[in-house]
Amino acid sequence: MAWLIRPLRRTLFSASLRTPLLHQHPNSTSFSNSRNYISDMRKSAFQDNILRLLRKEIQYEHDHCPPKQPTTRFNSFTVDDRSGEQWIRLKRKFGEKEDITIDVTMFDGSVTVPDSGQVQSDEQLHITFIVNISKGDDSGVLEIVCSAWPNTIEIQKFYVRGCNRTANHPYIGPEFKELDEQLQDSLYELLEERSINDELAIFLHEYMKNKDKTEFIRWLQTVKSHIEKK
Repeated sequence: MAWLIRPLRRTLFSASLRTPLLHQHPNSTSFSNSRNYISDMRKSAFQDNILRLLRKEIQYEHDHCPPKQPTTRFNSFTVDDRSGEQWIRLKRKFGEKEDITIDVTMFDGSVTVPDSGQVQSDEQLHITFIVNISKGDDSGVLEIVCSAWPNTIEIQKFYVRGCNRTANHPYIGPEFKELDEQLQDSLYELLEERSINDELAIFLHEYMKNKDKTEFIRWLQTVKSHIEKK
């Protein structure tokens, strides 16, 4: 009889190996559902925590020095805030022919300046702006690249470009500080006559401080809305 029992055991053992796991563990489906439920709970808790922090940050920004309604004018310039973007645009007419456009970045750099006592340093934020002066003909556009520091402007470069910007790598002249000093002074006077001066630098810094806060709050609200969306 032993010769009959041993093959029978091998047959039963092989059959048990081929039996689906589901048949061996009747509770495997409920176990899988439990794991998914726990995973969903963790995900929900994670999202709730992010939303709580975002709401807290938004409320803090509104409670502590909330942003002001941006102004739409500066002297003779109209101001386009470019909501949701990292720059603004100022425009005006000068005389009968000139159209002046100024494109201004948000803060794009800083320098550390020691105070008068040489004890501690102060950080000065930097803004780049580009002045375009056009006379409405084919003579091209005078383009002046400037820096706005907290209370002064500084010309970096100026050149004339074609109206259609066809050249890929146009010659844009030397650095501004390499020019004759009298020519430098004359260009500052040209800008001063068009209200592009230290007063504009002060305005731009105040405006960009407010815009930086406004855009930050808008960004927080956008992130919150995206996470809340089902």
